[in-house]
Amino acid sequence: MALGRRSILAGAAGLAAARLKYGRLIREAAADEDVDAEVLIIGAGASGGAAAWRLASKGVKVVCLEQGEWLDYLESPTIDDDWEVARQREWNPNPNVRGLAADYPINDDDTVIKPMMYNAVGGTTILWSGHAPRFHPSDFKTQSLDGVGNDWPLTYWDLEPYYDLNDKMSGVSGLHGDPGNPPRSPRPLSPLPIGKGAARLGSAMDELGWHWWPNDAHIYSSAYGEETGDCSNCGPCELACPVRAKASTDVTYWPKALDAGARLISNARVFDIETDDTGAAIGAAYYDRNGVVRRVRASKVIVAANGIGTPRLLQLSASKKHPDGLANSSDQVGRNLMLHPVAVVTGVFDENLEGYKGATANCITSQEFYETQSDRNFQRGYMLQFLRSFGPVITALSGYGVPISWGKGHQRRLLEVFNHTATAGIVCEDIADPNNRITLDSALSDSNGIPSPRMAYTLSENSKNMIAHGIAKSTEIMEAAGAKEVHAIEMVEQAGWHLMGTARMGDNPETAVLNKWNQAHDVKNLFVIDGSAFATAAAVNPTNTLQALALRAADHIIATRREL
Repeated sequence: MALGRRSILAGAAGLAAARLKYGRLIREAAADEDVDAEVLIIGAGASGGAAAWRLASKGVKVVCLEQGEWLDYLESPTIDDDWEVARQREWNPNPNVRGLAADYPINDDDTVIKPMMYNAVGGTTILWSGHAPRFHPSDFKTQSLDGVGNDWPLTYWDLEPYYDLNDKMSGVSGLHGDPGNPPRSPRPLSPLPIGKGAARLGSAMDELGWHWWPNDAHIYSSAYGEETGDCSNCGPCELACPVRAKASTDVTYWPKALDAGARLISNARVFDIETDDTGAAIGAAYYDRNGVVRRVRASKVIVAANGIGTPRLLQLSASKKHPDGLANSSDQVGRNLMLHPVAVVTGVFDENLEGYKGATANCITSQEFYETQSDRNFQRGYMLQFLRSFGPVITALSGYGVPISWGKGHQRRLLEVFNHTATAGIVCEDIADPNNRITLDSALSDSNGIPSPRMAYTLSENSKNMIAHGIAKSTEIMEAAGAKEVHAIEMVEQAGWHLMGTARMGDNPETAVLNKWNQAHDVKNLFVIDGSAFATAAAVNPTNTLQALALRAADHIIATRREL
């Protein structure tokens, strides 16, 4: 059910009031001064916020530097009639298109998948769909099990208590008992409604004998805590949620971290992790909002700047002790970029499926084709993430590859398609390739003159074969569900949400950047806790896992704080 503008504005005003509670801390944090900390965190997104709360709640003096700022939810285009247009421009998830002051340009000429990210307190969780699956146990042992990728230096079971903690802190709507995953604690909230389209596709998969299950979602089916609302099913989740019904980190972890004493400095663009004569990290230098160089001194540094921003910063931080970039004696910093290639298959149905109602990317998923099978021409597998319809503007522009021509017959065709579609997103596990990488660009720079990252990525034959299989199986689902038309996009270009692997974990310091505690092999007081740390990509969204890793790394820092 669509939510009235008045209700949305009231919910957004509630968040604005909640932010006033932290106004003093925010203003102090932005003061023009150098500061000291026990732990410096660079990046206030999903992992940075989680670590800041965990450390501060245990009495650790934490300072976080974030190059973006606090988002004013009253500015969200969700409440405007032209929200679809805004999402293609100033709210576009691609920073090269959006071009806000907090963004840095990325040279993406050599990648077939473009980068999607957001710079603000809360990071890309501001724009995420809120899907909250966990990795499978097999995802941590792909080399041992399937002879591809890398084994992690930890297991699913090492992360399980931190998955549970993150569920409690962030709030998850879902249904207990999914047979496609290990047993886990009941979800804190009941599942979101799956909608008519997903119900139809689920029935088709029942006939085919294939697995499906309602999504675990960081979207609240009912209010979760004093400062959140419940999902209104208004639809455009990939924008800032004005009723605070989505677990973006500025809503979940940061208020609690600030209450616990963490300090957050926004509009702080870090350009160097500084080191001493021994090569140990001693803090970071950054440009403040006025372009003045400031510093934070700290005994431990955590980098949480995403799978592009982190390798960029480590490479920028070269020194005599680290001539090839900080923590890069293995030459793995920036390499092994993994992105989750995505294809989509859309069915057009006679029935009005009310696809505008509900969280766009959160209804049901299938993990029927998740694990390696010997009869396939690819290793590992993919998740099918089912999607609702686009709004009228993107539908009219042939969204999801459903053709709608302009001119005579356009209106009739639009009415045939709008709210009459259901889509399968084929989310492929990406196997690490050292030639897929992030480097520093020799010509491009940001507004402070800091060299920009260059992104190089090529789709593997394994991924191409996986996509072909996924399209065939998704077409089978659509036909079994009674679709009168089926259309496919073989690869979605604007799909680089999941940025992983560019400072990966591993036991061997010659082939990995980090150990099992997210601690740099080369620099014992340096940690990386975002998706850069991933040894494999799995075939599910990474945010839940990277937050669990961040909480685990924070506990290790707490346990060893007198030793480092």
